[in-house]
Amino acid sequence: MPSRMIPALAAAMVVSAPGLAADLPARPRAVLNQQLIPEEHVSVVVRDVVTGESLVDVNSAVARPPASTMKLLPTWAALDILGPAYTWKTRVWADAPIERGVLKGNLYLQGGGDPLLTIERWWRLVSDLRQRGLRVIEGDIVVDQSRYVPADERPEDFDGRPWRTYNVLPDAMLVNWQSSEFTIRPADDGDGIEIRVQPFPEGLVVENRVVLAPGRCAGRDRRVGYTISPTDPARVVVSGRLAKTCPPQTQRLAIMDPAQYAFGTFVTLWREQGGEFRGGWLRAPTPPTARLLLTHESQPLADIVRVTNKFSSNMMARSLVLAIGAEKHGLPASNAAGEAAIHEWLEGRNLAFAELVIGNGSGLSREARMSADSMARLLGAAWKSRYAPEFLASLALGGLDGTLEKRFANVNDPSRIRMKTGTLRDVSTIAGYVTGASGRTFSVVVFAQHPGVQNGVGETVQAAVIDWVLRQ
Repeated sequence: MPSRMIPALAAAMVVSAPGLAADLPARPRAVLNQQLIPEEHVSVVVRDVVTGESLVDVNSAVARPPASTMKLLPTWAALDILGPAYTWKTRVWADAPIERGVLKGNLYLQGGGDPLLTIERWWRLVSDLRQRGLRVIEGDIVVDQSRYVPADERPEDFDGRPWRTYNVLPDAMLVNWQSSEFTIRPADDGDGIEIRVQPFPEGLVVENRVVLAPGRCAGRDRRVGYTISPTDPARVVVSGRLAKTCPPQTQRLAIMDPAQYAFGTFVTLWREQGGEFRGGWLRAPTPPTARLLLTHESQPLADIVRVTNKFSSNMMARSLVLAIGAEKHGLPASNAAGEAAIHEWLEGRNLAFAELVIGNGSGLSREARMSADSMARLLGAAWKSRYAPEFLASLALGGLDGTLEKRFANVNDPSRIRMKTGTLRDVSTIAGYVTGASGRTFSVVVFAQHPGVQNGVGETVQAAVIDWVLRQ
């Protein structure tokens, strides 16, 4: 065993030693029995964030899939390594002079890895470029994705649903999560079905096969489905039946591939703002001789972290791992480099977790592993860190926002609950901070791994544990 692992293992053994913490309280144990979940399938830690005292310590050393609670690791690591004011930069270059508003060459869109480059901010970039006097692009638009190592996976690899936004992969040139909203409604003239797409990228093909049905909006007459082939992601086939009485149906879909989508939306916005474009498009690095036209900065990291945790964005969590890798190990950045940098950072903070498998950093992984004890130690250290306010602000508030908006609403002052949730098949997790009746704040970790536990059973167990903590 490497000597650097010994302090972390020793610390874990001290924390988990018998007699230092109480067993599972009566009410949570009763809930486990009612739900027929063996206690060995659950890990629970409740620990005072100031003193380190453990009130509950059950199976804390067992490595389990943390699901989306894994996002707590890259979000805090990014804040501590990069700083809350860190930004990503998207740049626009030209390889020829601009004469009287005409670029007689290629325009390069160089991705900086911005994980929150929304269509509104993309519109701002296009507008800023127009304001600089550029009117006509006679050459090609070149999409530069060279900041990151090309991904060795596909969006459909996890569950076969490449069009679901939670499966969108990080990319150096990712615009609007690579997604558009499809709104389907009976046409105003009562003849046929209308499909609106916003934004509608250049090059997107939509085949409308939806049948307008008579009668009530019920059963098969309100079912609409989408088919997007992984081999042709720029073609969307919409089929099904929609009754005349049905209200509009809206679905956000991941479409095209990142470079296609970036090019397509750029051209759509460019033309909407009066610009002309006469070329084609391709993917290539920006040449060293190109001239910089524009730099567009992302929102600051503190804002990115808030969106990542409150709304559990897999792509954004993964982008943080890549950003850390880029800044610590150079370009092109890779997930492996980001993981290595996070492990180095943990070791420097005396938080080397021997069992930890980061995976891609999002928790949307069958390989990721972490113990409840390690998660509690991470939370304890984050509480005392220099950027604790930014980290705490990123967690969902019970009954108020994010993934906890509809949970704990019946609790007296649910804002005492600041946590991150996680769900996978047969996995249900929650981790974060709970302030008890005494005013003490505790790090609380509940990891459950049991067949079907993701179907509400895990939340029942979590609620029992958190209710007990609120009373302390």
